[in-house]
Amino acid sequence: MAHPKKQSIPAPLEAHLGFWLRFVSNHVSIRFAQLLEEKGVTVTEWVALRTLWSQAETTHARLIDALGMTKGAASKVVSRLEEKGLAARQLAEGSARAQSLALTAAGKTLVPQLAALADANDAHFFGHLTAAERRALTQAMQALVQHHQLKDLPTA
Repeated sequence: MAHPKKQSIPAPLEAHLGFWLRFVSNHVSIRFAQLLEEKGVTVTEWVALRTLWSQAETTHARLIDALGMTKGAASKVVSRLEEKGLAARQLAEGSARAQSLALTAAGKTLVPQLAALADANDAHFFGHLTAAERRALTQAMQALVQHHQLKDLPTA
């Protein structure tokens, strides 16, 4: 007669590092999304604005890569930014068809304000940690990104 296999007792949720990463990440992300919403911007739009801020102008392809989205989804983000007067499409230099993207004056003014919200959100959640603890946490997260070759930016 075969003996039934004894099942191991599953570890509690709180025993998993992934649980704690998700728990903290959700709270950090939700609060930041609320802060951005007060300025009329979504997290995805913030990532697009910050990406555009880094360059005088960029192509749709570069923005799509930065956002980790499909062409259609990225185009919708750009359209929303245009409707809000924060970004503009124009013909790329030397091209009759290709478009480039750039921030408008309003977009250039808004990005530093949104960056200050990101800084304030970080301070809210991580300000009680020492500089060494924040550095160690950042380095641990960066090591995970590198080890797993994670590419897509968190936009949602």
